[in-house]
Parts: sequence; C-alpha cells; structure tokens
Amino acid sequence: MKNFLLVYRNDYNALPKTDRSPEEMQATMKLWMDWIGGIAAQNKLVDKGSSLAGGGKVVRPNNVVTDGPYTEIKELIGGFSIVKADSMEEAAELSKGCPIFATGGNVEVREINQM
Repeated sequence: MKNFLLVYRNDYNALPKTDRSPEEMQATMKLWMDWIGGIAAQNKLVDKGSSLAGGGKVVRPNNVVTDGPYTEIKELIGGFSIVKADSMEEAAELSKGCPIFATGGNVEVREINQM
C-alpha cells in the first residue's frame, strides 16, 4: 500500500460564518470525526492530520520572509490527513465522503513519495 495526502481546500468566501453556535460547531466536528472514523475502521488511516491556522509566513528565495498566506486569495488550505491505499483511485474514493464538500470545498489527493 502507498500513503496519500488528503489536502482540504475551501473557498474563503464560502466558509461557514464564524459566529456559529457551539452546537453547530460540534455538529460539524462530528461529521468530520465520523468520516475519519470510517476510514480508520477500514484500517486505511495513517494520520488523522489537523486543521491549519489562518495565518503563517511565506519563505521565498533569497531568505525573503513575508506574512501570509492571505485570505484575499480565493482558495485556502484548511487541513490535511494521510491515508493508505493501493492506488490513487482508491485514495480518491476514500475522499468522496469528506464533509468539506458541504461548504463547497474540495479534497486534493497526492501520493507521498518515500524518501
């Protein structure tokens, strides 16, 4: 089996409002945990990953460091997980139930090369 990175992307303007109730946030988290749990139950979860904070730094050539990434860009990377599968097609199939689709997001599936 190979390892695959699932990168969760979303349109910044389509993200749920930040003033959601604790109950709404819990319901969303349950969807994610149930979906990840389903992958784990198939013994295909390598690392559940994490969500990513909004801010950060961008390091460019010549040691130039700037603030970023910026929310003005259309698409944000919200988090990641690592799964194992026999093929890219199987990894993509595992991604089909991701809760990010409910908010217009997408999942990028990338094979992880062993070093």
